[in-house]
Amino acid sequence: MPIRQNRDWELKENRITPEGVFRDRRSILKAMGVDGLIAGAAPLLAGCEEEPPIVPEVDPTASLYPVKRNTAFMLDREITPEPLATTYNNFYEFGSHKSISKAAQALRLRPWEVRIDGLVEKPFTIAIDDLLKKMPLEERLYRFRCVEAWAMAVPWSGFPLKVLVDLAKPLGSARYLAMETFNRPDFAKGQKSGWYPWPYREGLSMAEATNDLAFIATGLYGKPIPKQNGAPLRLAVPWKYGFKSAKSLVRFTFTDKRPVTFWEKVQGQEYGFWANVNPEVPHRRWS
Repeated sequence: MPIRQNRDWELKENRITPEGVFRDRRSILKAMGVDGLIAGAAPLLAGCEEEPPIVPEVDPTASLYPVKRNTAFMLDREITPEPLATTYNNFYEFGSHKSISKAAQALRLRPWEVRIDGLVEKPFTIAIDDLLKKMPLEERLYRFRCVEAWAMAVPWSGFPLKVLVDLAKPLGSARYLAMETFNRPDFAKGQKSGWYPWPYREGLSMAEATNDLAFIATGLYGKPIPKQNGAPLRLAVPWKYGFKSAKSLVRFTFTDKRPVTFWEKVQGQEYGFWANVNPEVPHRRWS
């Protein structure tokens, strides 16, 4: 007969707090006299925790949108409502919870430069506004699937990644395209977490980077892409899980070695380099 031993972090059922007690914790605090102490200290604590207000930043690309929809990239389901897609987000640079849309407003969009380097004819750096002038903007409807078992359908605006590849003029020896996001812990407080390998890095094979589906998103719902969704440049690869769609990109490096990506480095058994969505193969955790 198999014998199961609890791990160190597993609790016995008799040690679990009853739901009624948990939900009535306010009453317990009052009975202990703690509630009044907390209330009295609130003004002092508020002064310590208060942060300067975030001044809204006007996106200078607003006049570019909306752009014409490319009907070759359509969906068989309804578009996710904009308020949901712009408030339920992962952006670990600003926190590990989903409600980071407010915190992400600290992201500074200008100045913003993009570095193209590695195995290219001539490395260069280009300002985001100059880059957009060179790109053929269009709108595409894409699915967005997360390994956490939720999904959305959104209208991205932007340009094919292969157009950026052509602009970079990679050498024949380039086999992969590595991408890197900003590293600014001065305004992205999540990047102060030393247990993550900042900055966020992602990568594609050259075959994937030049695939017709590979897309760089610069807009969403007919407007400039919101900060919490990855402004001003975000990768969109609908055949892969969402964590591959790196946000707020600042660097594209062509290389002959497969890059080690952010989540692959954190937990490679669960978040591999390829991360292709296959409906016939359940995810190892979220099946």
